[in-house]
Amino acid sequence: MQPEPSAALRHRTVEAPAGRLHLVEQGTGPLVLLVHGFPESWYSWRHQLPALAAAGYRAVAIDVRGYGRSSKPAETDAYRMLDLVEDNVALVHALGEENAVVVGHDWGSNIAATSALLHPEVFRAVALLSVPYAPPGGPRPTDIFGQIGGPEQEFYVSYFQEPGRAETEIEPDVRGWLAGFYAALSADTMPTQGEPDPHFVAHGGQLRDRFPAGILPAWLAEDDLDVYTGEFERTGLTGALNRYRNVDRDWEDLAPHRGAPIKQPALFIGGALDASTTWMSDAIDAFPTTLPGLTASHLVEGCGHWIQQERPEEINRLLTGWLNTLTG
Repeated sequence: MQPEPSAALRHRTVEAPAGRLHLVEQGTGPLVLLVHGFPESWYSWRHQLPALAAAGYRAVAIDVRGYGRSSKPAETDAYRMLDLVEDNVALVHALGEENAVVVGHDWGSNIAATSALLHPEVFRAVALLSVPYAPPGGPRPTDIFGQIGGPEQEFYVSYFQEPGRAETEIEPDVRGWLAGFYAALSADTMPTQGEPDPHFVAHGGQLRDRFPAGILPAWLAEDDLDVYTGEFERTGLTGALNRYRNVDRDWEDLAPHRGAPIKQPALFIGGALDASTTWMSDAIDAFPTTLPGLTASHLVEGCGHWIQQERPEEINRLLTGWLNTLTG
């Protein structure tokens, strides 16, 4: 059962370095900023907004720059991490607040973590969903991703690097591609062990070749898919994909923070069946040094990547419980 909302959803836009940021707000109280990942939107937090509002928080879910009703700069390098962090800072101030708790999922987890790292005076706590914190540093990202696939296939992040390449695959059938991508990473529809991994592209093929076909995960109703499809048919995918095309720029920009921990109170929640979590098990093991303020860490059994949509009631319970410890 979903909690009763304390007020209706409120859509608005604010000025930010991106130009315009669209947000959806519900509730009053301490500010909680919700940052989505790829390929999603504010709508990915539809279950969390009323739950947080009912728990006494001012919940704000944004469209990250390049998505939805937020501005979509034309330059590829306008999607570097430093710019997205400054969007978050500007948003907090535009809402008349001095600080916020920032919560991110998927790429949003990286954005939330970097926001907390660079601006601890603004982001007093951070919650990371699906993707754990890995401090800046290490080898150049595209070098690592280029080695993951091996000679027979290409890792999806490498596949996304060339402007226009993934768009050519996705945009002729946005609805079908999104449905397949969501299904490929959901616990109830993901490929079983031994089937081709949908995180890789066979040379000469497409990413969608390995997606489940003709099935939606239980968490994704046709009406939900309509929302995501409508947004990406209107905006295209370039703004969203440009996040991947800045990983090397981010590596250079954040070099001064190599190995830096996040010291604010932190929460991590991952899906036990999510490759984004399991592939980064070393990052989770390193939490005592990388997240010294970590107060809770959870692996949700039987859950895939779209964690706050697959298991909304459980995530709401964990998230609100953690938030209450910050103000209690």
